[in-house]
Formats: sequence, C-alpha cells, structure tokens
Amino acid sequence: MNLQVDIQKATNEPVPEEEDIRRWIRAALVDRREDTEITVRLVEHDEMAQLNRTYRGKTGATNVLSFPADLPADLALPLLGDIVICAPLVSREAAAQQKPDDAHWAHLTVHGTLHLLGYDHIEEEEATIMEARETKILAALNYPCPYSGNTSGNTTTEHLAQ
Repeated sequence: MNLQVDIQKATNEPVPEEEDIRRWIRAALVDRREDTEITVRLVEHDEMAQLNRTYRGKTGATNVLSFPADLPADLALPLLGDIVICAPLVSREAAAQQKPDDAHWAHLTVHGTLHLLGYDHIEEEEATIMEARETKILAALNYPCPYSGNTSGNTTTEHLAQ
C-alpha cells in the first residue's frame, strides 16, 4: 500500500512529529492493501467548535472528528478521508486522564483512522469491536490500552460522514 498523509498544522500548540502521525495511521491501516490518501488537520478550539456545530449541531470543541470521503463509485481515487484533531483539547485530556501526550495522540489518530475505515461506536456491540481493534493496534505500537483508567467510559471521539 502506498500511503499519502497530508498534515495541516493550524495551531500553535505542541503537536506530534509528522513521522509519528504517519506511523500511527499506517498501523491502523495494517490490513489495507489499496493506495490511500488521508488529510490530518491539527486545529485550535475555535475551528473545532465551528466544525462540531456545523456538522453535529453541538456546541464546543471535541477532540477528533473524522470525515470519510464519499466519492462516486466510478471515481477511482485513493482518498479515504479527513481527520481533524483539536490540539489543545488532546493535551488537556491527556493530563486529566494522567496519560502521556503521545499515547493520547496515538489513540485519537488511530481512532479517527478507524472511523474512516467504517468502524463506529454508537451501538455497544460496535463500540466493543472498535475498542478491541484500537487496543490491539496501540499495543503493537507499544502503547497501553487507552480505555484502562477511563472512568467515564467515553473517549468523546466523534465520527462524521461528509
């Protein structure tokens, strides 16, 4: 698989190295054989809040949104979709959950990528499958289970179809 990741940094907050973001995405795409293009946009609260309001009708920022590409079947492009991550919120959540920043960034990047592949967590059965997949991918990257110690039972991650 040929993977192209376009990373757009629209924040002054510290963010992971582009190589790390690509590594996390590649790990989530381990079973994918098709050429793949993904855009990752790293944003501030205001931009994420606007996207959350526009596409979900909810106020405030969320940590990650995924926008799967909805291309016509006869258009043979490798675009999988876009992932938007709110940099300051990721740092704040990592601190609140007492997790290393890179572990939380890896989790949200993998989570967003899995949404682009069609995974979801709206129904309990779907959530169980998605969380198990995330845990397996993160373990292969030497990160702990992202759900251990999360007493809320919710990572506040979201998924959107364009």
